[in-house]
Amino acid sequence: MSNTRVLPLIEPEAADAVAPCCPPLTERAFTAEEAETAARMFKALSDPVRLRLFSAVASHPGGEACVCDISDVGVSQPTVSHHLKKLKDAGLLTSERRGTWVYYRVEPSVLAAMGKLLTIAPAAA
Repeated sequence: MSNTRVLPLIEPEAADAVAPCCPPLTERAFTAEEAETAARMFKALSDPVRLRLFSAVASHPGGEACVCDISDVGVSQPTVSHHLKKLKDAGLLTSERRGTWVYYRVEPSVLAAMGKLLTIAPAAA
């Protein structure tokens, strides 16, 4: 029996309700706080190993992955743990310990918020 649980898909209207960290890049200049928040996310994803880990978790069946399923990225296990911690610290991943394993997931709201950040702002009427 598997301990994996399936996360519900985010409905399009629910994704629209997500408040992004920042306005779309084309809407206006960021405040200092908005720039800090966005930079933290992008900095965490700027490392190729972290980006591979983030992608592995996001694309894993069921929306979450055990660290044992995603650690084959060409670096040692302690380095994988270090990179996963950086992704968690940036708010991109959440985790849950189950016995001896840690399961990671990307919250759908995080992806929706990142997508809103990178959209073109609607033209002013």
